[in-house]
Amino acid sequence: MAGGDESFRKVAVDRSEGFGERLLGFLLDRAHEMPPQLIAPLVAEEVERIGGRDVSILLQDYDQLTLAPLPGRGLMTGEPERIDESQAGRAFLSATTVEHPRADEIRMFLPLLDGSDEVGVLAVTLSSIDDDDRRLLRRLAGLVADMLVTKNSYTDQFFQARRREPMSLTAEIQWSLLPPLTMVTPQVAVAGILEPAYDVAGDSFDYALNDNILHTAVIDAMGHGLDAAVLATVAVGAYRHARRADVGLDELYMFMDRAIDQQFGPDHFVTAQMMRLDIGTGHLQWVNAGHPAPLLVREHRVIQTLEGPSTLPVGFGGAIPQINEQALSRGDRILSFTDGLVEEHRTGEEQFGEERLLGFVDRAGCAGEGVQEMVRSLSHTLMRERGGVTTDDATLFLVEWCGGTADHLGTAEA
Repeated sequence: MAGGDESFRKVAVDRSEGFGERLLGFLLDRAHEMPPQLIAPLVAEEVERIGGRDVSILLQDYDQLTLAPLPGRGLMTGEPERIDESQAGRAFLSATTVEHPRADEIRMFLPLLDGSDEVGVLAVTLSSIDDDDRRLLRRLAGLVADMLVTKNSYTDQFFQARRREPMSLTAEIQWSLLPPLTMVTPQVAVAGILEPAYDVAGDSFDYALNDNILHTAVIDAMGHGLDAAVLATVAVGAYRHARRADVGLDELYMFMDRAIDQQFGPDHFVTAQMMRLDIGTGHLQWVNAGHPAPLLVREHRVIQTLEGPSTLPVGFGGAIPQINEQALSRGDRILSFTDGLVEEHRTGEEQFGEERLLGFVDRAGCAGEGVQEMVRSLSHTLMRERGGVTTDDATLFLVEWCGGTADHLGTAEA
């Protein structure tokens, strides 16, 4: 076996840009009509052609605590790797390649990026590495991420690999509603997280970037269990329908309100917060329908709670809402959250409270993290502070405005 390894290391492998383009094109052509279960073996086979071995595809679990190995012929599997304690986790959190030398080989960890949403990490071992290798592997990782996202709609295997514990029916419904958890562009970035990941019911969020307007919504449906999940489903559907009709925030609220009332009657409601951010100017508008006020974070500190006129929760037939407005500075972050985050408490003890939340947000902001890492670390820190107990759904949703417009490909115009 040792002799085989040695001869393997001595084989000269063409990894020039021309070869790499042909290999990636060949991989794309083969993957086009390939069934989902053969994607992993195909990736392992193509990595071997460039001298790689011990290939692993690691997917983020729903709790965002570990990277779980995707099973498949030709892939190396093992125990999930902790995001906070592993080289794979470093690559995932930083969205950059991590090279880990080991004796006479190098273990590479490459983030799997679908756009700016992180799917997981591709791990591969090489005997040596140069810039041609790095370029080719980065492009390969991007192609693998795209294939995983595309084939994800045709199979349950990727969902199953990400699950580290049983998932409730309500959580199944909620996760099917969500957009990608992260979006990062030169002008604006967003990230969200739900907890408890495997039993969430009534919380959800949504967003869309249409030209220079970022649309966001965070909702919290009343109750627990399947009723809350169905209520949240209708609320998100009504929000998307009205948003795609390109109506104003006041009309959007009224449409959602009528939809919930007509479907469920006066005994059901959803608290909600809908925002529109002009990513060219930083002009923020929002309607608050019975939701906790969002926080404005500037230079790593909470400088303001964005209080303003609120209206009744969606479904209660409130009046036409007043639209709140705020001018943002470049680098400002807006943190929205549901009441489950601050109202959580143990029996006989006081609630977690907004004051304690503010302190944790300040400390998380000072770490200089990206939006995804800040939301993730803040959620996990708050969960630990609450003793790992969550009796209600809790959601965090963060928006960072960086400024500029997207009028030119690949750059942000100042």
